[in-house]
Amino acid sequence: MGADRPEAPEPGVAYSSGDHLVSALADILVASLDTLAKAGQADAACRQAGKACAALRVSNPVQWRKFNALLHRLSRQVQ
Repeated sequence: MGADRPEAPEPGVAYSSGDHLVSALADILVASLDTLAKAGQADAACRQAGKACAALRVSNPVQWRKFNALLHRLSRQVQ
């Protein structure tokens, strides 16, 4: 995976840092929102991605970029 998307540890292994945990959770949420959009709920997925962007923009620009990219991708699917 990329530099800001470290490999997840094996099940049952603790995350070594808060940053790694935030990155893993962001990846899970991005994948979930992408699945939601593919299930015909692109509007809802965009709203949630926008909320994540707003929450992360200042405090965590690396994770913000993931949601910003998702939001731009999904916005093409919104009617």
